[in-house]
Amino acid sequence: MSKKLTARKEDYSKWYNELVVSADLAENSAVRGCMVIKPYGYAIWEKMQAELDRMFKETGHQNAYFPLFVPKSLFEAEEKNAEGFAKECAVVTHYRLKTDPENSSKLIVDPDAKLEEELIVRPTSEAIIWSTYKGWIQSYRDLPILINQWANVVRWEMRTRLFLRTAEFLWQEGHTAHATKQEAIEEAEQMNDVYAKFAENFMAIPVIQGTKTANERFAGAEETYCIEALMQDGKALQAGTSHFLGQNFAKAFDVKFATKEGKLEHVWATSWGVSTRLMGALIMTHSDDQGLVLPPNLAPIQVVIVPIYKGEEQLAQISEVAEQLAADLRKAGVIVKYDNRDTYKPGWKFAQYELQGVPVRIAIGPKDLEKGSVELARRDTLTKEFVSQEDVVEKVKSLMIEIQENLHNRARDYRDSHITEVDTFEEFKEVLKTKGGFISAHWDGSSETELKIKDKTKATIRCIPMGQKREEGKCVFTGNPSTQRVLFAKAY
Repeated sequence: MSKKLTARKEDYSKWYNELVVSADLAENSAVRGCMVIKPYGYAIWEKMQAELDRMFKETGHQNAYFPLFVPKSLFEAEEKNAEGFAKECAVVTHYRLKTDPENSSKLIVDPDAKLEEELIVRPTSEAIIWSTYKGWIQSYRDLPILINQWANVVRWEMRTRLFLRTAEFLWQEGHTAHATKQEAIEEAEQMNDVYAKFAENFMAIPVIQGTKTANERFAGAEETYCIEALMQDGKALQAGTSHFLGQNFAKAFDVKFATKEGKLEHVWATSWGVSTRLMGALIMTHSDDQGLVLPPNLAPIQVVIVPIYKGEEQLAQISEVAEQLAADLRKAGVIVKYDNRDTYKPGWKFAQYELQGVPVRIAIGPKDLEKGSVELARRDTLTKEFVSQEDVVEKVKSLMIEIQENLHNRARDYRDSHITEVDTFEEFKEVLKTKGGFISAHWDGSSETELKIKDKTKATIRCIPMGQKREEGKCVFTGNPSTQRVLFAKAY
C-alpha cells in the first residue's frame, strides 16, 4: 500500500490530489492539463452517466452527436458566447505534418496545409448545434427539439486539477428548441431540478438551487440556473448549470419557424450540462483521511467479500460460503466482488477497499465458519459488527439505504451549519476568514458592487437562491437598499 494520505486539516488540496491518484481514479497524462481517467474512476462516471441518461430520457430527451470542430465563422456568430470563450479555445490551423527537411526523425507543420478557415475545438456546442437546427426547423410541427449529447470539450486552462479543472473533460450538454419563451424557461428550470435530484438522491450531496448574477451567467444566456454544493473545506462548487438562452442563438443563426398562425418567429432555446467535475464534488463531499467514501448508489462495488485463511483447504471451505453469499447478494440487486486473490494479504485488501470507498466489507475466516457468521464493516462510519450468515443479505440491503441516507444527512448537516447570515462587511470578512462556507448577505444588485467584493475577498455570489422570501435590508458592502439575501462563498 502507498503511504497514508495527507490529513485534510493539514493540507486539503494535497489530500485531494493524493486521494484521486491513490484510489486509482485518475492521473495526469503526457498531455499538459489533460487527465487519464482510470477504470475505477471511469466506472463511477459510467454509473453517473447511466442514471443521468435515464433521467434525461424520462423527461423526453434523445441523444445525438455533433462534430468536435466548430468553424470560426460559426463560433463567432453569437457575439457574447464567442467573447466569453475566446480566451480558452484550442484552434486547429493546419491539417497535415511533414518530415523536417533538416532532421528526418522529426515532424513539422506543413505550411502548405493551412486551413482556409480555422476550426475551434469545441469548448461548448451551441454554435455547431444551432447551425444544424436551422436545417431541422421550419414550422411549429418541428418543435420542441429535445437533444442531449455525451461528449468531450476543451477549454484551455492554465492551472489544472484532476476532475475539477482540466483542459479536456467529459460532460453532457443538452440543447433544446421551443416555440415559446415560457416553454424554454420551464425546460431550463426542469433540467436544473433534474440535476438537483440526481445530486441529492444518487451522489448524496445536498445542493442549493438558484440563479446566477449577470456577472456569473453563461455567455449568451438570458438566465442561468445552477445547483451549488459545499465541500468539506468550506468552499462552494458549482455542480451543474441550466441556461435559458432566449432567442440569442436563434437570431445569430437565423433559426425561424412558422407559427400556427402562419407568422415567422425565432425559436427559443436552452442548454444545460454537468461534467466530470461531479467526480471532484463526490470526492470532496464525503471522503475522509482514510480515503474515498462512496454512496452505495454510485459505488462500482457495493460489497466486497475478503477471505481470511491459511492454506488451500481453509480457502476452499470459505469460498463455498463466500460464493454462495455473493450469488445471494447479486440476486438481491447488490453489486458484489469476492476477492480471493492469493497475491495480496487480507490486511492489504482491507486497506485498499477502504481507500477506494467500497461501502461494505465482509470478512470470512475459519472462526466465522464455525459460528455461522461474518464480520461486516461499514465504510461511512468505520464500524464493524458480526452478522449471522442467514441475515447477511437482508442486513446488506438495509445498509445500502442506511449508508446512502447517512452520507446525505452528514453532508447536509455540515452545509446547513456553514450557512451564516451577516449584516456588515466586517462580519462578512471574519466569517470568510475563520469559518468559510456560504455567507448569506444583502446585495444591492449592482455588478460593480459584486466585482468589488470579489476583488477584496475572492468571494463570489454563488447564487440567488430560488424560492426564498423577499427581505428588505441594506447591502453588506455599500449600505444601499436591498430586497433579498444572496449566497457568497469562495469557490472552485
